[in-house]
Amino acid sequence: QWQLVESGGGLVQPGGSLRLSCAASGFAASVYDIAWFRQAPGKEREGVTCISGHEAITKYSDSVKGRFTISRDNAKNTVYLQMNSLKPEDTAVYYCAVDEDSAYDIGCNFHGFDYWGKGTLVTVSA
Repeated sequence: QWQLVESGGGLVQPGGSLRLSCAASGFAASVYDIAWFRQAPGKEREGVTCISGHEAITKYSDSVKGRFTISRDNAKNTVYLQMNSLKPEDTAVYYCAVDEDSAYDIGCNFHGFDYWGKGTLVTVSA
């Protein structure tokens, strides 16, 4: 079965850093588009960043560009989200997801994701 498990969330002060992990199993993360989404309380889920299968083309939302970095370790079958210069508005449950139909895609986007992790909570507060 296709499975994604997020980890690494926690409480961090504004300006701090946090590294989230998305451990994939049941499929090779290297050949599918994987994205990080987040959902703040009472708000809609939004795409944060994604990395495409094979070519590893990345995309970032304007709100996190320059602060967050997505990466993939194919040997560990894990995708990471390095978050720097965190702001209170980054507070949310962060989810990773995979698009099972993305093997032939060029680049990645924030739609069409089929399998989701259960999320990890990131709280940015002083």
